[in-house]
Amino acid sequence: MNSLYKLAINPWVILVSLLSGAVLGLSAPEIALPLGFLGDIYIDLLKMIVLPFMVSAVIFSLQKLLRHGGAGAVLRRTCAVFAAALVAVAALGVLTSVVVQGGGQPSADQVEAYGRMVGQDVAANDTVIELDGGAPPAKASLADTLRSSLVPTNVFAALAQGETLKALIFALLFGLAVGRVTGGVADGLGRGLEAVYQACQQLTKWLNLPLPLVLTCMSAAQLARTGIGPLLSMLSFLGLFLVASLVVLAVAVLLLWRRGGLSLGQTLSSLRAPFALALATRSSATCMPAMIDSLADDMRIPRVRVELLVPLSISLLRIGPVLYYVCSTLFIAHLYGRSLGPQDLFVVGAASLLAGCASAGMTGLVTVSLTGMVCGYLGLPFEAAFILFLAVDPLCDMLRTVVLVVGNAAAVSLICERPGAGPASAGREGAVGGSDSGAGAGAGQALHSA
Repeated sequence: MNSLYKLAINPWVILVSLLSGAVLGLSAPEIALPLGFLGDIYIDLLKMIVLPFMVSAVIFSLQKLLRHGGAGAVLRRTCAVFAAALVAVAALGVLTSVVVQGGGQPSADQVEAYGRMVGQDVAANDTVIELDGGAPPAKASLADTLRSSLVPTNVFAALAQGETLKALIFALLFGLAVGRVTGGVADGLGRGLEAVYQACQQLTKWLNLPLPLVLTCMSAAQLARTGIGPLLSMLSFLGLFLVASLVVLAVAVLLLWRRGGLSLGQTLSSLRAPFALALATRSSATCMPAMIDSLADDMRIPRVRVELLVPLSISLLRIGPVLYYVCSTLFIAHLYGRSLGPQDLFVVGAASLLAGCASAGMTGLVTVSLTGMVCGYLGLPFEAAFILFLAVDPLCDMLRTVVLVVGNAAAVSLICERPGAGPASAGREGAVGGSDSGAGAGAGQALHSA
């Protein structure tokens, strides 16, 4: 089983699966197109595990963290690292876009290709315009928006509908309350959550075994559906976003290498499972079990902290979408020949941060549409270019997810103590899967007193 698991998440196997699917999708689209249902079933199976895994990990980790102490310091450090990471990613995206695109204008061939794609889309769809003069819908206030997107009035409905952010809010509040329950009353709940957590981890490993086959079917069906034309037309944007993503990934891997206490090769090897899942599923939430195993088992970061911070970072630290909004907005400005000064570049970075935070819990079409929010601050017409970005979004979604997963792993390593440093390393005994014996607690108290 372990050998099959290592083979399934091997980067070379993943690459061969992607290329095989591409060849099948282009050469035999009538065969490849029906294979897409396998990928849909696979992603639904992984999403099935996400919410039970996240809720059990967050509640149990908060309970242990409050018992061991130091929760306030962890939360303060989390806020500082999250803010710094978002600003740094936006700045890297602006800098990379300016350097890669330079000051030139797009070629006439590129502009013509973009025009053909937009024209084909307009010709292929009917537009309905209402002229009855009815009253426009009332805009929701900021308070109503926050309430509807964050506060779970019914936690069971939020779990049933897959609303990750609402489930996270409930888990945080419930975990804080459980951590304050004294007298061992909550020990039974902790053991039950531990069983749910470990069962979800085991299910995730089993579902990783057919990953190469599923990835081949998904890539084949995608290329059979869209063809290679949109990819060739948007090659310059894909190259820009790829370069920006590689820059952020290089910084993240460097931080993990320095913080994890491993060699560079061992660091890259520990990231194979979350990297493969990010490419295959394009869902950062389904990568949480693999991220936790990578940080806690391979890099020896205290598991009790990792199990709390990984779900938090996936939901709140949206560095992948932030980088995407910066690159797409600057690409549109370049496409329309709009020259941007330092003040405009600052506006792009700040607006991308807002759009990235607003993208929590969103995927696909809605994520792409938020680019219009950033373009609106500069008066750029995003609507005409929307179809261009939608055509290549499957590839962009892969890059967004990989940046989000690897970058968040680096952020978690910055928040936590380095392996073997400080008394927090003793917290591993209190993590999920560990023992919480009286002798261990006494040793921890003696170490803290010393």
